[in-house]
Amino acid sequence: MRKLDERAKLDERQASAANAGVKAMIPIGDRPFVDYLLSSIAAAGFSEVCLVIGPEHEHVRARYEREIIPTRIKIDFAIQEQALGTANAVLAAEGFAGDETFVVLNSDNFYPPESLSALHNLSEPAIVGFDRDVLVRDGNVPPDRTTRFGALDIDDAGYLRRIRVSPTDEMLRAGGPIYSSMNCFLFNREIFRACREVPVSARGEYELPQAIHYAIDNGTMRFKVIKIAAPVLDMSSRGDIAGIVERLRARPVRL
Repeated sequence: MRKLDERAKLDERQASAANAGVKAMIPIGDRPFVDYLLSSIAAAGFSEVCLVIGPEHEHVRARYEREIIPTRIKIDFAIQEQALGTANAVLAAEGFAGDETFVVLNSDNFYPPESLSALHNLSEPAIVGFDRDVLVRDGNVPPDRTTRFGALDIDDAGYLRRIRVSPTDEMLRAGGPIYSSMNCFLFNREIFRACREVPVSARGEYELPQAIHYAIDNGTMRFKVIKIAAPVLDMSSRGDIAGIVERLRARPVRL
């Protein structure tokens, strides 16, 4: 989030966090954004979280190990030594996950508890598909941004075929909602093999959507699509911050 946006009016603390590239720590009132996400995770029934951070982000660890003591949720940390992509970030948390199923989320999105609780009692791998119309109508996602989130190509049994860049003609002809990925997944440990074996992308990173496709193509994983009509607050740019502050600052936080 280092790119300047002249339209974004940030206070000194918000500008400092944005300049550092740590969107999760941008202040919303007297708390960082990630506090609201962690509270939502706890409200959905989860009791343990692992934050994947870079070696330069010790201030994030300091907040949850020394500055505050969470009582509803246990927070661990994993270090991604180099920023090699989202699949590589998942690999950093392998020791935390062990043999258990686990959820992967973006730390710069606010997911409502109902979308997370849908994953809590599942045992098979899954991806939450968010209704694009609801993201635009009730969230903070402008229509043109939905193209960044892909379109879920879902088979007749309700499983993911592909995360498409845009809806296929077949999907459009079928009518009904188009569901987007907001990077909200339930995995088992098979994803670690896919993350290790997936080739580097054209962007020079090991990317999680490509690892998911790799696992599907190799027949080692299937992903149930959980369809949700609920908004997500997306912090893609500095221009999103003021609106997110307005939406979240009165929301209670319990960690």
